[in-house]
Amino acid sequence: MFHRSTTKVALAIGLGATLLLSGCGAGSRSADQTAPEVPCEFEAPDSPTTVNVLAYNSSAIDPFTNALVANCSKGDVSVVHEPVDFAGQVQRTTTTLAGDSGTYDIIETYGIIIPENAASERLIPLDDLVQQHGDLYGLGELNDQMLEAMSYEGQLYALPMQAQVFIMAFRTDIFEELGLEPPETFDDLREAADTIQQEGDMAYPLALALHTSSDLLTAYDSALGSLGVDLVDHEAGKPNFDRPEAIEAFEELLALRPYMDPQVTTFDQPAVQQQMYNGSAAISIMFSGRMNDLVQESNTQYYDDIGFAAPPVVGDGEYQYSALSVDGWSIPANTDVDDELLFHMIASSVSEEASEAALPDAYPAREGMVTPDNSPYGDAANSAIDSAPPVEPYPYIPRVGNAILPIIAEVFSGDLEPEEGVEKMQDAAQDVLDAG
Repeated sequence: MFHRSTTKVALAIGLGATLLLSGCGAGSRSADQTAPEVPCEFEAPDSPTTVNVLAYNSSAIDPFTNALVANCSKGDVSVVHEPVDFAGQVQRTTTTLAGDSGTYDIIETYGIIIPENAASERLIPLDDLVQQHGDLYGLGELNDQMLEAMSYEGQLYALPMQAQVFIMAFRTDIFEELGLEPPETFDDLREAADTIQQEGDMAYPLALALHTSSDLLTAYDSALGSLGVDLVDHEAGKPNFDRPEAIEAFEELLALRPYMDPQVTTFDQPAVQQQMYNGSAAISIMFSGRMNDLVQESNTQYYDDIGFAAPPVVGDGEYQYSALSVDGWSIPANTDVDDELLFHMIASSVSEEASEAALPDAYPAREGMVTPDNSPYGDAANSAIDSAPPVEPYPYIPRVGNAILPIIAEVFSGDLEPEEGVEKMQDAAQDVLDAG
């Protein structure tokens, strides 16, 4: 699942941005900018050193960035971080990794861009540094699944800080009034939405992010992944859109259309969030970074009527309808700053103290940190993390996604039948694989 020309690299990173833009909570801001005190134990360099950090601002990322900047700026070392939104980070990441020397010494990365940049040796492998200094920062407590998402061909290229995964949010007052239970399958989801539509006052009770320029690809991939099928058969070197599950994924998603706003293909995750805020939807599925906002009285009058559950399973699927997105810190290969110094910084920022400061906005990479006591969606997130489809850590996956997204959009717009769509997707994806 989602995870050598400059143009191709930009396309790959750009696709990662569209997949994860809403998922990572871009655009949100944390009211608490107080950095936790964490150890940052590096040997002082021989001369004054400035470390430039690239990380977008969000409530899930800020605590880790703040911990790095506040605790590692000492002596002759200055750590500098300028606020930037996610789109700005994507552009700057492309630029700083493209040349022999870059602007940034530490960059916040996410699973989708690791394979491409690791394969092209733009990032430094961290395994030796983890072995040397892991005990000092308790890195053995980092989640194995998230470490795998930050790895390529058995080597680690980023220290994971936090993850995003799909969560289902629902109006507990409406569910109680109508005697409904949180849906566990897409059949349950349709039945619940139909009941609310028929017996309630909501014309479109279901809200999903299906924006044609971004979220639609994630949605289709999540549905296919729930059915236990990857985008590509990596051993055979061929796409999987000739399998019956490829059509089934379309049919399952399209069957939800009657319960969603007719303009749903223009809705990204902030728009879905807004539907829950204003009470025009009773069920939504979004990335976990947006869940805590739903229970804030300052955001919505329904703050006390929101429940959370793991997302449903598609058909008789193997996994839940979900996508796992992991954020972490990488060290660019073109930095002039000592790798070991930089590693101490990124390791300190994923410490237990920094991870605790990120709750409940983030789902930290440390095992066992999220509980129902410290996160309103803790149980749902833990279940969702365990049951999300596995990622596909291959450099060509972003390019495959780029090739099939316009075709997926045609199917959702009604311009193509699912059967026609999967045939075109098979051909387009095969062209990407054949091109290498």
